[in-house]
Amino acid sequence: MSEQSSNVEIAHKINEQAHRHGSGSHRQSPWIEIAEASVLAIVAVATAWSGYQATKWDAVSNQNYSLAASTNMRAQEKATLAGQDRLYDIVTFNGWIAAESAGNKNLIAEYERRFRPEYTVAFLAWQKLDPLHNASAPSGPIFMPEYTNANADESRKLAADAKEYFEKGVNSRETGDHYVKVSVFLATVLLLTALGQRFEILGPRIVLLMVAFLLLLISAFWIITFPRA
Repeated sequence: MSEQSSNVEIAHKINEQAHRHGSGSHRQSPWIEIAEASVLAIVAVATAWSGYQATKWDAVSNQNYSLAASTNMRAQEKATLAGQDRLYDIVTFNGWIAAESAGNKNLIAEYERRFRPEYTVAFLAWQKLDPLHNASAPSGPIFMPEYTNANADESRKLAADAKEYFEKGVNSRETGDHYVKVSVFLATVLLLTALGQRFEILGPRIVLLMVAFLLLLISAFWIITFPRA
């Protein structure tokens, strides 16, 4: 915001200098002074607005970056839980296999009772394939299409959300940079206007004012077309 504030202050100072030098050689062209005063007034308002938008978009960007970081952390937590679930499923299944090989029906029932509900669905689907006698059956329930893991699904969803938040943060930062670029153009308008007021010859002053006005139009077009926070 310091750059935008300095632009506004410079605009006021230039306008004051224009009034102090209104007598003398520039008195024969009052329309130029009116045009320059109008340019300075518009620059002051446009600079304040672009500075406000740059600050707002910077805040939006920081918020999205923060959301991306926190969401990604939650995704990692869910991924860790998903890994633990998978490890639990493998360990209990290995125990079930050992009990099945030993023909210990009580231990088999105990392992099946301890299966996670999600795993039980895949286990029952796997059993229907007669895996102990069917060589083409998958090696275990975790390789079945029915095998699901809610924590893994939630982790993938949160990871996608984190990526979306991060992309929004990048886009917001770029939008804020665009408004900063507008402020640079507006500062150039102030410089050209100040230089023009140094000339006592009408021609160069008009040329500089026209260039300044052109840059002001470009800046105004950008301000109108850029997204607003």
